[in-house]
Amino acid sequence: MHYGICNLSIAPLRATASDKSEMINQVLFGETFTILEKEENWYKVALSFDNYEGFIDNKQCLLLSEKDFNKTNNSKTYYSGDIVEYISNKNQLYTILLGSNLPLFANQKIQIGSDSYTFEGNFFSEKLNKKEILRKAFLFLNSPFLWGGKTPFGIDCSGFTQMVYKLCGYSLLRDANQQATQGEVLSFIEESEPGDLAFFDNDEGEIVHVGIILMDYHIIHAYGKVRIDTLDHSGIFNHDLQKHTHKLRVIKKII
Repeated sequence: MHYGICNLSIAPLRATASDKSEMINQVLFGETFTILEKEENWYKVALSFDNYEGFIDNKQCLLLSEKDFNKTNNSKTYYSGDIVEYISNKNQLYTILLGSNLPLFANQKIQIGSDSYTFEGNFFSEKLNKKEILRKAFLFLNSPFLWGGKTPFGIDCSGFTQMVYKLCGYSLLRDANQQATQGEVLSFIEESEPGDLAFFDNDEGEIVHVGIILMDYHIIHAYGKVRIDTLDHSGIFNHDLQKHTHKLRVIKKII
């Protein structure tokens, strides 16, 4: 078995081993993965955080020994808390984005294999409550929609919910239909609390969208951009378009 880690600010995870292939996810700095297959200049990988599979360019990551992989994954987890921050290594600067892993973080140092980086920014490391979920959600407000994205510079609906929960110390799966398998079902909107998740389906009954419930029958979700709309028993009502854009399927309490 072989292992790796993303040592750039961000790397696309693609559906197939090609730069022209659809980006289905992103790998942020410090994220580790298991290598499932090698194909020319590509690795098929499974991300450690959510076991999501895809292809990463082998020039956009670093191989790890099994010892370093286990040491990194078994250490306390720290995430970058700023929209953009810098780390330095050997007089070179690297940008890292909100929610990036800080491997083996201690005394303002990050360790990736034999490389040490200095990090002096804000970070998160503890499980936080539902009020903090809302605060973290607003960090992404107005971020543009990007299929497969999970950063403030481009994010999709389930990437948004996953990253917000991640910053608060909780693990969600990657896609909306996967996240809908987690947590406790609530029968009515009235039973929900701010921070719970609402899921929406298409005409075929497939769950295709997710957002975070706010106070007073509102929801924050990624649709064109991360935005706030009204939530009712039918679904999401978009005031800009003056119509319902998503049909409510289920509400889940995760924490």
